[in-house]
Amino acid sequence: MKLTSRLVLSASLILATALPSHGRHVGTPAYKSVLIKNVPHVRQKPDFCGEACAEMYLGKLGHKTTQDDVFNASGLDPLEARGCYTKELAAALRAIGFSTGDVWHRVPAGSDEAMRAEWRALHSDLVAEIPSIVCMRTSNTSSATEHFRLVLGYDAKKEKVIYHEPAEAMGAYKQMPLSTFTSCWPLRYGRKEWTVIRLRLKPAAIKPPAAQQGYSDAQFAQHMMELKKKLPGKAFTVAIQKPFVVIGDESPRVVRARAERTVQWAAERLKKQYFTKDPDDIIDIWLFKDKASYRKHTWSIFKDRPDTPFGYSSPEHKALIMNIATGGGTLVHEIVHPFVAANFPECPAWLNEGLGSLYEQSTSRDGKIVGLTNWRLEGLQKAIKGRRVPSFKALTRTSDHEFYDEDPGTNYGQARYLCYYLQEKGLLEKFYHDFHASRKKDPTGYNTLQKVLGEKDMDEFKARWEKYVLGLHFP
Repeated sequence: MKLTSRLVLSASLILATALPSHGRHVGTPAYKSVLIKNVPHVRQKPDFCGEACAEMYLGKLGHKTTQDDVFNASGLDPLEARGCYTKELAAALRAIGFSTGDVWHRVPAGSDEAMRAEWRALHSDLVAEIPSIVCMRTSNTSSATEHFRLVLGYDAKKEKVIYHEPAEAMGAYKQMPLSTFTSCWPLRYGRKEWTVIRLRLKPAAIKPPAAQQGYSDAQFAQHMMELKKKLPGKAFTVAIQKPFVVIGDESPRVVRARAERTVQWAAERLKKQYFTKDPDDIIDIWLFKDKASYRKHTWSIFKDRPDTPFGYSSPEHKALIMNIATGGGTLVHEIVHPFVAANFPECPAWLNEGLGSLYEQSTSRDGKIVGLTNWRLEGLQKAIKGRRVPSFKALTRTSDHEFYDEDPGTNYGQARYLCYYLQEKGLLEKFYHDFHASRKKDPTGYNTLQKVLGEKDMDEFKARWEKYVLGLHFP
């Protein structure tokens, strides 16, 4: 049976838990008062109610394990775009080192005696300083959702259960009548039999899970919950390729292949050669199957009217947005930029775009990504022949505005084929890392370039470089 365990509660649902339980009572209040004190309270992230309950009691035990860590220990695929259900939460708790006991209990529908037995067992654990996470309905209404709460005590005088409510910012040590609790606790899946869920938090050998490197599964799960709100329909397939999420409206097989063969392929090699840090945010890569889809969805999702038929980067939306029918070159180009932003925020536009455009046309050589000649070559060769290519000192000194908005038509081509030259001479990676190391002293990279090239006369080098470029061919 697939058991859900939900959700962020509205105020109305929370208030509903205090409603009468339709006349059902546990019976005489023969249970003594008990309270597990000093349990810190944390508010759940969306749909992480069970994970937050675990974090609270782990905090009491002196561990800094977070609700994200609990999710990560569950093994739940973040593509599911939800928090843990009971099965996954139980797996996470056991992996962390709790003895949860029997989790699912079947009781006859409507049986007060059966519910008294379930409550007695829970209360006995409380007396023994063992709290429980219970999955219960948020109210007795037909629209009630399922939700995890951390039960920490009982007030015999008031006949109220004491619990931490993860869905509220001020949810520590809340109370509800025992009759309400035992009415909302069973999950009424069948007419003859109900299900009672309780996870005992008896510490065995607590071993907090190791932190995941980069963005964790929990962070991707939270991201997926938000992403689902944007998806235009079922025609879109989603694939996680850390640190990216790939979304496309081609066939599922094709979308997943692009995620592996283009996105993963490029990201792994770029990180190996240049970048130690992932992008600062999880980046969505939208791959629209053709021009019509690209135009339609850039407006419906992002309210953008793109000025390029190929694709573009949108820092505002933390997204790379592509018309993938034009090929994967622009995609690889744009993948470079979030890595540069995270690892080399001072990087001047000429190198940022030089690297990006270098890998528009790329392949693998000895396990590394290498750029090939491409369509930019013809325009650069014409500019060289027309003596319209500026000096490298002038190129490297361009501001972002000058590079992008005052481009004489040579900036991209010159930057790309300078990077191409360095690559073919085995100097590109050294140049990047040396420039990064000396970026404060040499913000344009010109002095580093001259040093890596071993050139005293850069005008003479430019003449040789131009001759080299004129000897290149595409295709």
